[in-house]
Amino acid sequence: MSSGVEAFLAEPRIATLTTIRPDGTPHVAPVRFTWDGATSTARVLTVGTARKARNVAVGGRAVLCQPDGFRWVTLEGSATVSDAAERVTTAARRYHRRYGSPPPEPAGRVVIEIAVDRVLALNL
Repeated sequence: MSSGVEAFLAEPRIATLTTIRPDGTPHVAPVRFTWDGATSTARVLTVGTARKARNVAVGGRAVLCQPDGFRWVTLEGSATVSDAAERVTTAARRYHRRYGSPPPEPAGRVVIEIAVDRVLALNL
């Protein structure tokens, strides 16, 4: 991955997360996320009852797209949901580092982890 893409993914921006509903239609939601280039893992905090978490829990892939005008990065890969305390804590720590404030702490918080195996980018 180029240094331009890595730098863009470090900016505190909002992205869209696309998952697939049980009926096969896409579900798209705006999210904050973190990127770990060393492990090619993207993380999204949410609650286990959220549609995006329920979609991921039944298996499949997820796609994050971070746009800014005519430049963007899309991260695609296999996704899982975890409520393991150490995984949620890691995601929260990375979120705080990226966005400059701690994430919300609702009951039932989980982390969606995307093992990114495809990266698309434009103008970076």
